[in-house]
Amino acid sequence: MKKTMMLGTLTVAAVAAGAASAQTVNDITDRGSLNCGVSTGLTGFAELNQETNRWEGFDVAVCRAVAAAVLGDPEAVTFVPVTNKVRFTALNSGEIDMLARNTTWTYSRDVDLKLEFTGINYYDGQGFMVPAALGVSSAKDLDGATVCIQTGTTTELNLADFFRVNNISYEPVPIETAAEAKQQFLDGACDVYTTDASGLAAQRSSFPNPGDYVILPEIISKEPLGPLVRHGDNEWGDIVRWTLNALIAAEELGVTSANIDDLAAAPGDNPEINRLLGTEGGLGEMLGLDADWAVRAIKAGGNYGEIFAQNIGEATPIGLARGLNAQWTNGGLLYSPPFR
Repeated sequence: MKKTMMLGTLTVAAVAAGAASAQTVNDITDRGSLNCGVSTGLTGFAELNQETNRWEGFDVAVCRAVAAAVLGDPEAVTFVPVTNKVRFTALNSGEIDMLARNTTWTYSRDVDLKLEFTGINYYDGQGFMVPAALGVSSAKDLDGATVCIQTGTTTELNLADFFRVNNISYEPVPIETAAEAKQQFLDGACDVYTTDASGLAAQRSSFPNPGDYVILPEIISKEPLGPLVRHGDNEWGDIVRWTLNALIAAEELGVTSANIDDLAAAPGDNPEINRLLGTEGGLGEMLGLDADWAVRAIKAGGNYGEIFAQNIGEATPIGLARGLNAQWTNGGLLYSPPFR
């Protein structure tokens, strides 16, 4: 059964302004599902649960939040696994509507590839993992090492720059997917595996003996990760951007999956919470959605903190601390523009 887009009442001016740039939203509404590009498999971020045949993970939760906001159903998502090599082609060709795949926001991707990053959902940096038996405690001691590295990523240039600056050499072992990297590394095809530090922690958590591997202390780059869409469809970009912001703002404001229904039913004295939840201000209408769009997005998997804790937090096998991804009020970088 086709799902109906949760549209609000638009003014004539809003319709005229958005008509030229609403194609993606129309496509999603017509097919009744969101096509979301995700990793081919990265524990905690995007992975198909073989027992339930259901996609799970931190990035997956963003896709479901967007589907809930637009279509009223967090399950109205077709997950499309894409490799590093084809992810941008899949987005620009229209095969997917958005990409939520631990992808770094860079100048060239934004400007040259004509992609639009809609925010940052994880502040990361590139690191190195080695077998503990190698006896290495610093990345500067890796002279002559063989390094497994995924092609088509920012890590390739970062790796070359780091070894050049430190006047040491390495031999790259190119791989295409996280699954291939894991197998090659465990089989001893390379001494070192390098990627985003969050990815290293995710991969290590799935190893037969995680304690046999060490993530070295050096972080050699800035890797701001976030969802992205194509250039040129501002209406769709705004929906994805403000859905992510809604998850972030909800945590800051104390709105959770447990209390959101009560807060929406009985508006309180905090005007930003009221605007976020659609009980005042008409913000949904500005997006072409109804008043409850953010309520549905937050209920899909919880606020940002709930999504983090459930999928990649310290209580999970991945065990990531919030660090830079803590709210700005707690010393982190996480910050949503105001809902007003």
